[in-house]
Amino acid sequence: MLRVITTNLNGIRSAERKGFFAWMAKMNPDVVCLQELKAQVPDLSDEMRAPAGYHGIFHTAEKRGYSGVGIYSRTPPARVVEGLGNAEFDREGRYLEADFGALTVISLYLPSGSSSEERQAAKYRFMDLFLPHMQALIASGREVIVCGDWNIAHREADLKNWKSNQKNSGFLPEERAWLSRLFDEVGWVDVYRTLHPETTDACYTWWSNRGQAWAKNVGWRLDYQIATPGIARRAASAEIYKDERFSDHAPLTVDYETP
Repeated sequence: MLRVITTNLNGIRSAERKGFFAWMAKMNPDVVCLQELKAQVPDLSDEMRAPAGYHGIFHTAEKRGYSGVGIYSRTPPARVVEGLGNAEFDREGRYLEADFGALTVISLYLPSGSSSEERQAAKYRFMDLFLPHMQALIASGREVIVCGDWNIAHREADLKNWKSNQKNSGFLPEERAWLSRLFDEVGWVDVYRTLHPETTDACYTWWSNRGQAWAKNVGWRLDYQIATPGIARRAASAEIYKDERFSDHAPLTVDYETP
């Protein structure tokens, strides 16, 4: 069994203080994809750089305390790609790709557009860049899992208050249609939804810090493992962990049967 975890930590140092690494050790994953490190490599403790039994790789933002992605793995990756080759977004530390044998795992932090029109425009620029990249990945013939915070809820079932959020970033028609293209036209698979087609309230992975969103479970499903069909078919379980809170996001764990 191959166990893959993805989680937006909303600050790796904060998540460490909240017990993330103790939980990770108990889960015994093979690969962990991290987003929103809010740190650069020199800021990381030895445990954060390479937890016991794991190798760590990172793609961090130039701006301190912002963005950044990482991957922990039991075996060292054979090949690593930092960034998409786009200066605007590579400065923000949003994409890290690692090869393990016949499998590629990617940690992705898609931009949020909720803070301003300018950031929403940047989000659309990223999406325009990323769709052909996803087409090229699937055309490569490799098995790929793209893990991360996609900052888009795909369907009405993927957020509590869908009616009142139709004009808000993260649930705009253009964003949802873009994800639909990835699945329906390009051929990627939403692993959690395949295993949990009817789940609503239990599917959320992010809760606003405003109001009583967590207490009332007013959440959004923003964190996905999106995979090529071959490995997606081997997904045996997908679970969202909410017993402890390490971040405003919850970790998503998927177990894949190994051939």
